[in-house]
Amino acid sequence: MFDSGKIKNEVVQWVRGYFEENGKGCNAVIGISGGKDSSVTAAICVQALGAQRVYGVLMPQGQQHDIDYSRELVAHLGIKHFVINIKDSVDALLSSIKEGGLSANRQALINIPARIRMTTLYAVSATLNGRVANTCNLSEDWIGYSTKYGDAAGDFSPLSQLTVTEVRLIGKELSLPSKIVDKVPEDGLSGLSDEENIGFSYEVLDRYIREGICEDAAIREKIDRLHDINLHKLKLMPHFNF
Repeated sequence: MFDSGKIKNEVVQWVRGYFEENGKGCNAVIGISGGKDSSVTAAICVQALGAQRVYGVLMPQGQQHDIDYSRELVAHLGIKHFVINIKDSVDALLSSIKEGGLSANRQALINIPARIRMTTLYAVSATLNGRVANTCNLSEDWIGYSTKYGDAAGDFSPLSQLTVTEVRLIGKELSLPSKIVDKVPEDGLSGLSDEENIGFSYEVLDRYIREGICEDAAIREKIDRLHDINLHKLKLMPHFNF
């Protein structure tokens, strides 16, 4: 049984303790996508630190069709925010790669914006005496649905041990708008939802993570395979010892 009220209070206290130990007086800097994860992370930080110490960064790549969700979130929380369009940076890097004699493949096209967004967050954080929030959840981390050194990076991670189902429940505890908490996540590139991309629902994945139950053998095998090949994203960089 998941007690969303209890866990919400505990993660708020955890964030407060993190800043006491690792950045007393510092600010929380969060990339705001308009989805549940960044919204819940921002709301938790507001409860832990106060709205005056939380900064949202909206980072569209050109035109973002759902950016109004991000604007609604920062207005709802009453936090300061910045809009930094990353299109020119992405285009410049892709152009330089092409000039170097390479052609970026689909994987590079997916990962480059995520890594430029994280570079942007750290630039903002350095300017504002901040700490960058990681907004990944356990479900996506479990199957590697994140970009190493992109959205998988950060200084502190409030949601990384919570499934998508649990994050949504905490979002309701935080009184976030249901249109944000229940928004269907999408990658912003393919036009497909996250669930369409991965081939199964978060409900199925979350039950398998928490209860070890998945009736569909093919899906169970796929989840296990994705988890195994993406474990490197969750571990410290291997290093040589002498």
